[in-house]
Amino acid sequence: MASGSIVDTSSIEKTEISLKDQMHRSQRLKKLKALLLIAPLFLFTLSVFVVPVMLILMRSVENPDLQNAWPQTVSAIQQWSAEDLPDESMYSILAHEIKQSHKDRTLSDVSKRLNYELSGMRSLISRTSRKLAQSDLSTPEKAMQQLLSIDSRWGEVDTWNAIKRSSPTITSHYLLSAVDHRLNDESEIVAVQKYQAIYVDILLRTLWIALVVTLGCLVLGFPLAHLMANAPPKWTGWLMIGLLLPFWTSLLVRTSAWMVLLQTNGVLNTLFINTGIISEPLNLLYERSAVYIALIHLLLPFMVLSLYSVMRSISPAYMRAALSLGAHPVIAFFRIYLPQTLPGVAAGGLLCFILALGYYITPALVGGAGDQMISYFIAYYTNQTVNWGMASALGVILFVVTGLLFLVYIRLSNGANLNKR
Repeated sequence: MASGSIVDTSSIEKTEISLKDQMHRSQRLKKLKALLLIAPLFLFTLSVFVVPVMLILMRSVENPDLQNAWPQTVSAIQQWSAEDLPDESMYSILAHEIKQSHKDRTLSDVSKRLNYELSGMRSLISRTSRKLAQSDLSTPEKAMQQLLSIDSRWGEVDTWNAIKRSSPTITSHYLLSAVDHRLNDESEIVAVQKYQAIYVDILLRTLWIALVVTLGCLVLGFPLAHLMANAPPKWTGWLMIGLLLPFWTSLLVRTSAWMVLLQTNGVLNTLFINTGIISEPLNLLYERSAVYIALIHLLLPFMVLSLYSVMRSISPAYMRAALSLGAHPVIAFFRIYLPQTLPGVAAGGLLCFILALGYYITPALVGGAGDQMISYFIAYYTNQTVNWGMASALGVILFVVTGLLFLVYIRLSNGANLNKR
């Protein structure tokens, strides 16, 4: 009997192990099928969004211009003490590579990069390259004399320091410039001059505009979402159509419509003058108020939809219970109803704020020179000056701010969920 019981026990254990193996294989198969289903979308997102964005952001620290055009100068200047002028051999190396880069047509990239470090370097490099075309550079002494005779700035330490700061293939110049700082000759991070400090103000302006637009969307969107959540079904459908109608119109068309409405001889000024509200046209277009109005109109549906999805799930029994127990309607609203809508407020606020941070077309069309947001300057450096490093650095700053806001939202959401439990 003992041996039989042992056999029965071992067979049962083998059966359990077999069932566990089959279950594990089945689960692995399901996971594999799920991965295969999402693989095309994952690869598409990775190839057309994630990788290009990361490559662009990497341009904020890349610095290949001098390394590609003047490799010997870059190698030699790393050994320079940066206290006195370099020796004759350094002058000779630089003169030969300026002459060669002029032939290779790579001088414009170098001069543009050096001009970021020290104003006037572009004209200095261009003038030097023209003069060196017919110069005798047979010996280091002659090369040094030629450079000094072309422009006295070749005899200044600041000029050579600018070349040295621009030499590394990885640079912090663009990221520091994006927060109004720079590296000095001693490789210390210092603030730029006041007349050059613009990007922190632009970032603060962008954050302020996004905050005001978000609050405006919340003030206007909360009553509308409450009305939609508590209206009869037939009216809810019509309200939803009216809310989603702007999505069927191009962003550029909606912005242009506000330009027509807000201009000096536009619809609003004409209406106000004809009704006697004002006697002279108001300056509504190309003002900060025009940016607020246009952006609130564009982003209001996102806030309303976020609030509506939460309000629909709130049972009216809570308010009826509070009122039946003697609570004032205002107190019942703020203590019973409003706290239940906070997830929708947080989601809609974050969505509107992040979208407002990156808007470019609307502020560019309806705002003035002092109303442009950071996205305008990213587009400016990308399309007009072709300064990819600065555009990428500003993009990194915007990306970091957006990421921090998202982390704060996740933390607040997790804290709210823990409190509910």
